[in-house]
Amino acid sequence: MDKIVIGIDVGTSTTKIVGVKAGEVIAPTRIKAMDPVTSLYGAFGKYLYDNAISLSDIEQVMLAGVGAEYVDKRIYGLPTERVGEFEADAIGAQYGSGLDDLIVVSMGTGTTLIEVRGKEVKHLGGLGMGGGTLIGLSQLLLCTSDVEQIAKMAAKGDLSNINLNIGDISISPLPGLPLDTTASLFGNVTNLASPEDIALGLIWTVVQTIGSATVLASKANNFKQFVMIGNLTKIPQTRLVFDSLEPLYGVRFIIPKHSEFCTAIGAALKATPQCSNRDTSRL
Repeated sequence: MDKIVIGIDVGTSTTKIVGVKAGEVIAPTRIKAMDPVTSLYGAFGKYLYDNAISLSDIEQVMLAGVGAEYVDKRIYGLPTERVGEFEADAIGAQYGSGLDDLIVVSMGTGTTLIEVRGKEVKHLGGLGMGGGTLIGLSQLLLCTSDVEQIAKMAAKGDLSNINLNIGDISISPLPGLPLDTTASLFGNVTNLASPEDIALGLIWTVVQTIGSATVLASKANNFKQFVMIGNLTKIPQTRLVFDSLEPLYGVRFIIPKHSEFCTAIGAALKATPQCSNRDTSRL
């Protein structure tokens, strides 16, 4: 009987956990706490309780994420391994997209770009732009850091009251730039802009910057398919931004199922036979 491999993406305050059994992802879950160790053990206990899993059902625990460095012993005596975050991102994105060669864009507090060619993983770099930017600017401009509230406000916003498009400054399209292409983010703001308009503008600014930077960073490698993972992918407006960029750049932005859990999924899948030749450091 197949046992379950537990994959845990340990953040500084939020931990994401999944089980993988016979190649299938089981019940992704997240939990918040004041510190990574509390978050990890809280997520682990809740996951086992909610899914009626006993310790004897578990084959192995695989850890990834910045908070994994705080864990220096086995989890409840179970075999425990640590997986590099970039590698976990790569494996999880490959699983979610079905692609072997891709660029993974991990949109967390900031953004990380990872080139993946089969089992070769290369960190391309990153941006100090991500969910942390959205939360910080929203706190300043909208007096809220609640991402769900920001998204609800944005659903009622009008982007024409925020961004300046090519059509606002030219009567004809420019070479390769349709009239609805953004010329300047927040370049058309007046005192008539509502909080809802600003919320939409902030999401658009963060996500469009990430998308455009991803395309530019991939020019030398000729990549046309990007797998987007991380919490920002779950904001409804994120898909709309990428939809606007795809025809402009001739690329495809893929948001896989369980996109915000891809790191945890990749960590768990690391323990499967097809990933057995990848290096990890055993705790």
